[in-house]
Amino acid sequence: MSNIDELQRRITAAMDRVAQGLDKIGSTPSGPDPETEQALEDERTANAQLTERVRALKTKSDAEMAGLRAQIDEAEARISQLDVELQRVRRANAQLNEACNALREANSEGVGDPHLINKSMMAELEGLRAARASDVAETSAILAALTPLLDTAGQPYEPTNEENV
Repeated sequence: MSNIDELQRRITAAMDRVAQGLDKIGSTPSGPDPETEQALEDERTANAQLTERVRALKTKSDAEMAGLRAQIDEAEARISQLDVELQRVRRANAQLNEACNALREANSEGVGDPHLINKSMMAELEGLRAARASDVAETSAILAALTPLLDTAGQPYEPTNEENV
């Protein structure tokens, strides 16, 4: 029985607290608080500004990413061209080695073949041309990598607003 009395007391206390809460709600003014409305409007404005700033940063980031992708594609094309030229040098050197070996064999047999001499000279010229083209491609790749660095080297560093955030 004391258990029922305890439960009844607790229920009565809870009902009193609910009644007090309802009294507090009923006693507040019926209109919105001007300070609360101003704070809410300020927060909405700040939220809109932040949303616009995020949108602008995303647009800028996307543009920079597209620029970097273009630079990467250009660098890959230059490296591919350099690889082609190096393969050309390797082929020319292999031809030159073959021609020189054949010329050595002919000379060791005492038969000087003008065709072999001509073939070895042509292979040597092709090797020189390929080596020069390879040097030009390599120099072009190096210049392409250094040009952006040189363009920004003379400018003083100035942090942007986004970096200050």
